[in-house]
Amino acid sequence: MAAATGKPIDVHTWSTPNGWKIPIMMEECGLPYRVVPVNIGRGDQMAPDFLAISPNNKIPAIVDHDGPGGEPIAIFESGAILQYLGRKTGRFYPADERARVAVDQWLFWQVAGFGPMLGQAHHFRIYAQEKIPYAIERFSTESHRLYGVLDKRLADRDYLAGEYSIADMATVTWAKFHQKQGVDVGTLPNVKRWLDAVLARPGVQRGLGAV
Repeated sequence: MAAATGKPIDVHTWSTPNGWKIPIMMEECGLPYRVVPVNIGRGDQMAPDFLAISPNNKIPAIVDHDGPGGEPIAIFESGAILQYLGRKTGRFYPADERARVAVDQWLFWQVAGFGPMLGQAHHFRIYAQEKIPYAIERFSTESHRLYGVLDKRLADRDYLAGEYSIADMATVTWAKFHQKQGVDVGTLPNVKRWLDAVLARPGVQRGLGAV
């Protein structure tokens, strides 16, 4: 699916680790897009108009007005959006099946484990009104384990699937907050190298500043 040059894609999002993934992909691909802010602090995610495109009332979501067959398409869930944009543009999501499986594995690792577990660590370590030692220890321990998996994966390659891909974009927005998760990437040299390299990319920087 080749990228079209039509109406900008609407990106419904907010300034969170999940919310930054899609602006980063847009910037990396050079796609025209328009940020539609969804202020989750005041409950915008529960508005009927947003629920119509994101029935799980979570950011991000997009509306591509030039979707398949030239018709609009609404997509929710960050992993599904990244895959769609990768197919649409032919960038950062390889067509070769073996290479694509490598990307998918690490993308799903992020959306199913790395993000949710780190999010719980954020919550119980910093934001929970009641400090619950069991919860803090549980999610901090799992965060350390997941960072160890990431460090081992990056020991012999520059990026998660070899070449820079949507898996890296999905993961970096969470890893940039390692300190909040109680993790010191200075003890994880492969993660530190990867994190510095990805955060230095101009498209990543623009995407992080877009919301």
